[in-house]
Amino acid sequence: MIFTVDRDVLLNQLIIIQRGLPAKTPLPILYAIKLEVFEDYLLLTSSNTDIAIQVMLDDPSLSIKQTGSIAIPGRYLIEIMRKITSQKVEFALIEDRLVVIKADRSEFKLRLMDVEDYPEVDFLDLEDSIVLDSQMVKTIIKETNFATAVSEKRPILTGVNFKYHDNHLYCVATDSYRLSQKNVKLRTHSKVFDIVIPNKSLEELNKILDGFSEDVELYINPNKVLLKMNKILFQTRLLEGTYPDTMRIIPQEFPVTIPFNKEELLSAVERVSLLSPRDRETNYNIIKLALRPDHVVEISSTNSEVGDALEEVIPSSDITGPVLKIAFSSRYLVEALKSFSSSEVILQFAGEVKPFVIKGSQDPDLLHLILPVRID
Repeated sequence: MIFTVDRDVLLNQLIIIQRGLPAKTPLPILYAIKLEVFEDYLLLTSSNTDIAIQVMLDDPSLSIKQTGSIAIPGRYLIEIMRKITSQKVEFALIEDRLVVIKADRSEFKLRLMDVEDYPEVDFLDLEDSIVLDSQMVKTIIKETNFATAVSEKRPILTGVNFKYHDNHLYCVATDSYRLSQKNVKLRTHSKVFDIVIPNKSLEELNKILDGFSEDVELYINPNKVLLKMNKILFQTRLLEGTYPDTMRIIPQEFPVTIPFNKEELLSAVERVSLLSPRDRETNYNIIKLALRPDHVVEISSTNSEVGDALEEVIPSSDITGPVLKIAFSSRYLVEALKSFSSSEVILQFAGEVKPFVIKGSQDPDLLHLILPVRID
């Protein structure tokens, strides 16, 4: 196996591939990147227990003298490529378990792992794809993934539920204290599906999509999903189990509706939460929101150990409904507000002990829900 390639081109592909390398694994071979050299292209593969990534490299700078395949220690290879400055790098296999990397006056010899030990990655057969806009996929992740559960008590809640029905894709995340729901109309029809993608897989996918602007093809089977992005394959396992029916917890009637300028509300909540006491169960800062008879909104926190904070916020337009007092996690509201692209948001309250809903004037397909906490 002998080839030369542009260093920047290879490094760009390795940055994508490293997303599939495990931080810790009982299978040491998975610390390697599988590198397959064919007559006119390279295939790079990485895998851990959750995701598998494969990248095809067929750049004009690639010159192949001899084909072959190796399992090369991933993190060392990536660090070497980051540090060297030469434009071209040459890889040559000497003996069976040693690869020489030459770059200008630098030379590295890396001991290889046995490529025969590398598990066969079974990427899905490519048929019946759903075509998604890559920017839309990024938006879905940004607007939902933060609301997934961190705790493994209920594993199904550590992922985002993607449900297709009647040409609409419904994406829902909840940790049982809050909920985020995105509703997207698709360009292509699909058979009905109802899957849950792990939050960590979506985090890694989001990083890969940063440098990608074309359409994404989605292929689904009962226990895994494959996303094809030009010359990149990204496959992730799915979470097992039935996702809870979240529609029934969203109130249908809202006696109190308050519109806000998003940035003003966000700034006020962040300031007040500086002194707010932490809830024992969730460890999140609890604040109170009160609508006064004069239609001014007070946001406050009371902390017997540190002190008190209070902000008055003027709603951005007319409100509806009577006076109200409600307490909730400031972090939940801050994260929800940051996911909106709208400059105006509307908080809709069903009652002082019922979940409240946040919507954005320019985000008709996005809804956030937060459960209040009881206050004396």
